[in-house]
Amino acid sequence: MIDIHTLQFDDRGLIPAVVVDTQSKRVLTVAYMNEESLRISMEKGLTCFYSRSRRKLWLKGETSGNVQHIVRITADCDRDALLVEVRKEGPACHLGTDSCFQDVLFEGEEPPAFQYEGLMEMLAGRKAHPKEGSYTSYLFDKGVDKMLKKVGEETTEVIIAAKDNDRANTIYEIGDLMYHVMVLMIEMGIDLCDIRREMASRHVIDKKVKQEKMRP
Repeated sequence: MIDIHTLQFDDRGLIPAVVVDTQSKRVLTVAYMNEESLRISMEKGLTCFYSRSRRKLWLKGETSGNVQHIVRITADCDRDALLVEVRKEGPACHLGTDSCFQDVLFEGEEPPAFQYEGLMEMLAGRKAHPKEGSYTSYLFDKGVDKMLKKVGEETTEVIIAAKDNDRANTIYEIGDLMYHVMVLMIEMGIDLCDIRREMASRHVIDKKVKQEKMRP
């Protein structure tokens, strides 16, 4: 690993930090660090930045609870910029969105790759700002009982398709089921990070069980 003193801070003592979700690889924000905030980030394992407008350090999530657990910090080839991979808790942006990068300026012919985070953000947007004629808005309007009914119906459809050994239709029905489950997640305030943590804890448990079974 490189030494912090080899980094190239600018004439204000700052270095840009591009913060990326370690799971989705989506850029969450671009902030600045000075040597002190970088050291704090490394000591705490949480992102700490330098606010150029307030001219002070700020620990991300200190008041909101939307902390960012650092997985890795990497310097670029010139060592004048940092890539900070994080596991976030809650929105990254102060506006309450998953990422600070929301306003599209230009779109090329290549469509963006599908991301579950993007779908969750769209669903949350439909809940906050209902759209006439939107099926998603309709589900939020009807409430949790309607969502649960649809989850049950789509689960049955998956079972029927799989029982018929219809791979294509099973994929289609799983897609429908996942969509309705994600609508339910938004309604209940469940984030993808919550599911990742749950699955990660099960992986650890499963690993321990396997190790115990292997013991003589």
